[in-house]
Amino acid sequence: MKGNRAVLYLRLSKEDACKASKGEDSASIKNQKLLLTDYALSHRFEIVRVYSDDDESGLYDDRPEFEKMMTDAKAGDFDVIIAKTQSRFSRNMEHIEKYLHHELANLGIRFIGVADSVDTENEGNKKSRQINGLVNEWYCEDLSRNIRSSLKAKMKNGEFLGSSCPYGYRKDPGNHNHLIVDPYAAQVVKRIYQLYLSGYGKARIGSVLSSEGILIPTLYKREVLGENYYNSHARETTKTWSYQTIHTILNNETYIGHLIQNKVNTLSYKDRTKRKLPKEQWIVVKNTHEAIIDPDQFFLVQKLQKTRTRSVGSLEAKGIFSGLIYCADCKHAMARKYARRSGEGFTGYICKTYKTQGKRFCSSHSMDNKALERAVLAALQKEAEKILTEEDREVLKRIPVSAEAEDSYQAQTEQIGRRLARLERYKRKTYENYMEELISKEEYKSYCAEYDAETEQLKRQQAELEKKSRLQQESDAGYNAWTESFINHMGIEVLTRDVVLELVEKIEVNQDGSVNLYCKFRNELSTITQ
Repeated sequence: MKGNRAVLYLRLSKEDACKASKGEDSASIKNQKLLLTDYALSHRFEIVRVYSDDDESGLYDDRPEFEKMMTDAKAGDFDVIIAKTQSRFSRNMEHIEKYLHHELANLGIRFIGVADSVDTENEGNKKSRQINGLVNEWYCEDLSRNIRSSLKAKMKNGEFLGSSCPYGYRKDPGNHNHLIVDPYAAQVVKRIYQLYLSGYGKARIGSVLSSEGILIPTLYKREVLGENYYNSHARETTKTWSYQTIHTILNNETYIGHLIQNKVNTLSYKDRTKRKLPKEQWIVVKNTHEAIIDPDQFFLVQKLQKTRTRSVGSLEAKGIFSGLIYCADCKHAMARKYARRSGEGFTGYICKTYKTQGKRFCSSHSMDNKALERAVLAALQKEAEKILTEEDREVLKRIPVSAEAEDSYQAQTEQIGRRLARLERYKRKTYENYMEELISKEEYKSYCAEYDAETEQLKRQQAELEKKSRLQQESDAGYNAWTESFINHMGIEVLTRDVVLELVEKIEVNQDGSVNLYCKFRNELSTITQ
């Protein structure tokens, strides 16, 4: 009858779940429902629906079932809300005022807290409801402070507290706060660093990995490791390696054995909005787990990123040697020089010390940009001819850029094998569902076509990996980072920024017009003239 339609609201938070696991199950969803059902029936309420939020904090009002209940309240679907206590409904004083004393009151809906005798129909206990609201909020504030303090102590002790490990690691089965290396994913991480050091850009690295069928971290964690992993920054349809994913891996110090935590936190215990913390508040503990990347290699990558991304105007305005060219005498960076009157704009370089402080401190070391480009190009071509024979080039074209190629082939082959076995199981299960008439014939054919297409693609990748592995084993030609870099630019006729960044470590300009060229991966110095 009118005024007698009741709904039950049940809520279990994380701390309640922990208590229940230890035997204190008075707050469990099951027991709450039994208590409220008994109360409703004994007071002759008609139960029209049960709303239950599991693992949800009472501080927030964006709980799924709570939101549904408030929507149904506005639709006039019930007259009474019954909960175990006022704190099950909310632990936020602002929400107590908003819902119990305003919205529900205006809708003519009564709220009853069984265990703490809260009843909005009784005007006399409004003050006690407000006091209870404050006490509940204070409890949450103290709890939040204690939890944060405990978490920070664990972070400072070198314990990993993330819900999911960085790609390349897994949680130690014997200690979930310790990271151990995931052999397959670690090989992919190493390859990413090797490719970048060989001159590959981040987008290009992503393209290489995607073309080889290597699963992105999200799919790898779900399909191979079986984790219930969700990436809030990626679309569900994403299957290719992105620039941002490669960028994150190249800048994560976890890979050199360090834990860096407390980089973000929430604004307050009542606001889940996350904010980034300044670097001085980060908690860094070194050597907490096995490194995947050598520290020298990691910091070289950081240095290269700064060089490659340095930007001052357009490329034409700054020149392709920007950030790499120095005065041979004072060792300071060279400044750009311009021919403003002739309208030519940027024409070359001049010693910055000379330009800003005069000839008392250094001489001009003036260098024409176009002449420098011709000289450096000729020097690189000569160097390439010197170190790479025709036989070397043919062998290198067949060998992938990876210092641990064979290990990588083996790991990728094993992953493909696991995926093929999984597809075979899916196909058998689909046939069983079809025979049991759980799916239609059209659905069966559609599923099988998808499985067959993916199987064919994986088998092609498997064959290609076997071929590369065979070539790797057959070839006894040695190669290093220098030759790996040069093979990508054999026969270059025009010097570009990418080529310079990949092959040149530093350029020094002498006062007599000669240039000291320092190439990457080699300790030798080449002196060239215009």
